[in-house]
Amino acid sequence: MAIDKGVAGVTRRRVVQGLGVAVAAPAYIGRAYAAKTIKLGFISPETGPIAAFGSADGFIVDEIRKTIGAGLDIGGKKVPVEILVRDSQSNPSRAAELAAELITKDKVDLMLASSTSDTTLPVADQCELNGVPCLSTDTPWQPWFFGRGGQPGKGFDWTYHFFWGADQVVTTFTGLWSSIETNKQVGGVWSNDPDGVALSDMAHGLPPGFLKAGFKYTDMGLFTPLSNDFSAQIAKLKAANCDIVTGVFLPPDFATFWAQCAQQGYKPKAATIAKALLFPASIEAIGDRGIGLSSEEWWSPNHPFKSGLTGQSAAELCAAFTKSTAKQWVQPIGFKHALLEVALDILKRTKNLEDPKSIVEAMAATNYQSIVGPVNFKTGPINNVSATPLVGGQWVKGKDFKYDILIANNSAYPDIKTVKKFEPIAY
Repeated sequence: MAIDKGVAGVTRRRVVQGLGVAVAAPAYIGRAYAAKTIKLGFISPETGPIAAFGSADGFIVDEIRKTIGAGLDIGGKKVPVEILVRDSQSNPSRAAELAAELITKDKVDLMLASSTSDTTLPVADQCELNGVPCLSTDTPWQPWFFGRGGQPGKGFDWTYHFFWGADQVVTTFTGLWSSIETNKQVGGVWSNDPDGVALSDMAHGLPPGFLKAGFKYTDMGLFTPLSNDFSAQIAKLKAANCDIVTGVFLPPDFATFWAQCAQQGYKPKAATIAKALLFPASIEAIGDRGIGLSSEEWWSPNHPFKSGLTGQSAAELCAAFTKSTAKQWVQPIGFKHALLEVALDILKRTKNLEDPKSIVEAMAATNYQSIVGPVNFKTGPINNVSATPLVGGQWVKGKDFKYDILIANNSAYPDIKTVKKFEPIAY
């Protein structure tokens, strides 16, 4: 199952239009490539409601800077690389404005964007409009592609993306649910943002996959992000006798929702939530009521991949993060590292660094073994996209930290080993 071009018709925030930040002609036209330093723009949310996605950025960028040192070896020469980090503040309009500024003022050679559709879509739109190479991650590929009006067989000229897709989510979620006894009644609660709109679509999102896998489905509709009352949705879930609840939430929204579920006596056997349950901080905000919750697991210390840049394993990178910050590893660590290591690989293979089209050609030809798995735009599910592995995880009491998410299902990628058996939520 894959979301097709019908998603493009779903209403979403086209933040690029009407901002007054677009450049009329490609930014590289008429530009003299005077400086030898290659500039990478790096946009992600370090503050705001989705700041957890950018919580490891400082560590990763510093580590990559240390690895590069005086410069990147390209064609037998040391070429300095500058990483210009910008905080989107979890705001898509600001993400677009930052991208335009990096294009017009800083003259970046390659743009990097990550952390949900609120960042990757507006940044990619700016780059596509202005003829600037862009690489992004941390957004399901269907919203990134179809949410921007992508057409299968045509794709985009300047923008490429690697991450998992909706079909893998369906396989993973239904794999979790099938391993326990339920009435197979699923209720969906979805945030009214690009991710929630695309993944909840009744024709092209996750629900058709749930139905195909033999589950019954009741849609609870879209809710406004940062809501404080989920009583209506919870009443519907109880009325439909949903043993399973799923959907897309921001972390603070799910904390509110889950607290109100307890207050109103709704106790599903499985709560498998995309986006909100990725981070230890999200579970810590809930407390022990978060034990047994489940989610997609993009990456972990137990993933069997190594960095093609540093040689570090996933476990070694997580350990380095904890040693440096005294904090628990988080899933975006791997993808932020991969974003930068793939970008550097692209630069190494670029025939003419002064020509943006040459950078795009190298990007399109990417076939690279990263710390999150292979990134190959020649074998992706659709133009401009490479799909990365996905498994399902469940939160448990931790050993070194309060809570841990452990791999509980590998239906979508059997080469990644499970660590625990999936279990119903215990109340």
